[in-house]
Amino acid sequence: MSPSPAPDDRYQAFRRLHQSGCFVIPNPWDAGSARLLAQLGFKALATTSSGFAWSLGRRDRHITLDDSLGHLCAISASVDVPVNADFEAAFAIEPEDVAANVQRAAATGVAGLSVEDSTGDASKPLFAFDLALERIRAARRALDDAGGKVLLTARAENHAPLAERIRRLTAFAEAGADCLFAPGLRSLGEITEVVRAVAPKPVNVLVGSDFTNVAELADAGVRRISVGGALARAAWAGFFRAAREIAEQGTFTALAAGTPSAEMERAFPA
Repeated sequence: MSPSPAPDDRYQAFRRLHQSGCFVIPNPWDAGSARLLAQLGFKALATTSSGFAWSLGRRDRHITLDDSLGHLCAISASVDVPVNADFEAAFAIEPEDVAANVQRAAATGVAGLSVEDSTGDASKPLFAFDLALERIRAARRALDDAGGKVLLTARAENHAPLAERIRRLTAFAEAGADCLFAPGLRSLGEITEVVRAVAPKPVNVLVGSDFTNVAELADAGVRRISVGGALARAAWAGFFRAAREIAEQGTFTALAAGTPSAEMERAFPA
């Protein structure tokens, strides 16, 4: 096995990926899925808050800061490629607390992290514009104080109309975000509008179904494509099919679709 690259190499490699072209950054939920994705040749990976929460038997947004930091350390240590952290809303409200938590996340070995403007409160799902902007500024300052190596992605969640999300994304870009992300975009028209609004900063698009493909998104100017919890959901789909068959029918036919043990054993080092 070749030696692992130095951390600086991961930071630099991650930033280079955002400079031109279009790349897919799939989302593992544990060390095993991270290693398999790296073996498939993906140049970077991103954690998924939902996939990780489900692996702990919890709902999305129901993990703690310490849970998240431990997970980021584990994923970063398991692969040689850069890892981007789904850091949810930074597990904080006030900008100074966002900064403190972002600095802790930056120390886990991740090459990038995202901070979103979602509160997790259904009655008031987004932080007010001014507070959301100050939170991104605080995250930027924290990463700069930590050496300026970790790439910052700012997320404008899909609880607002597209025009408001674009307003937020352009403000986040001016506040120092390196990459912009608006989950929930479902048409190439919307995606192109976002790409143009924040250019030349790169845009991440979330794909959780087959509404598009890499070539179309690349043509639209998208730089980064993630899948969020979709790979975890696909894995859980196979689990549910097999387990429900056993529980409800007492048969085991779905198990035949499983990856052979020999292939799994070859995938992981001794």
